[in-house]
Amino acid sequence: STFKGVSCMKIIKWLDLHFEEFFMVVFLVLITVVSLMQVIVRNIEVIPSLTWAEEFCRFCWIGSVFFSLPYTIRNINMLRVCVLLDLLPETVHKLINIATYFITAACMALLAYYSVDVVSYLMESGEVSPAMQWPMWAVYSTMLIGFTLGIARGIQQGILHIMHFSQKELTTLEQTMQDAAQEAAAGKRMEGGAD
Repeated sequence: STFKGVSCMKIIKWLDLHFEEFFMVVFLVLITVVSLMQVIVRNIEVIPSLTWAEEFCRFCWIGSVFFSLPYTIRNINMLRVCVLLDLLPETVHKLINIATYFITAACMALLAYYSVDVVSYLMESGEVSPAMQWPMWAVYSTMLIGFTLGIARGIQQGILHIMHFSQKELTTLEQTMQDAAQEAAAGKRMEGGAD
């Protein structure tokens, strides 16, 4: 019973940290493999060309883009100007960060709402992709999944910032210096392992 609880918690923690990242890696690996196959097949005249490869890679790119939205929210990698926030008092800075995540979740909810209409329309129309004959609603579902995960990640980050409100937040410069130190340490470990 305790073992199952620990295993379940490990799975939940892994999903929290790596769910979107896993799908992004899968999409990028598929793009790489299929693109390489297409190049090889083009140079071998005996094998017929992969007419579906370009379309497949395009769909994988679409999937990776929409899974990157919640990934950036979860890992606090959203593109934003933090230098101005560093000039504000820390409490105001934290309140703005919390508001930013809930506004992000609201924007994702609005986009998810409209993407339901797009997916529903494509289901009704029965439209399929030209090369692979995949139903287009399945392709566009990655858009809905990405926005829905974005809602969850925005709310999650907002709640986490509220729960850790009393903890000191690093300024942009301090965070940059910490990241650089971690990358330098990781580089030294890799050099040590290569020796």
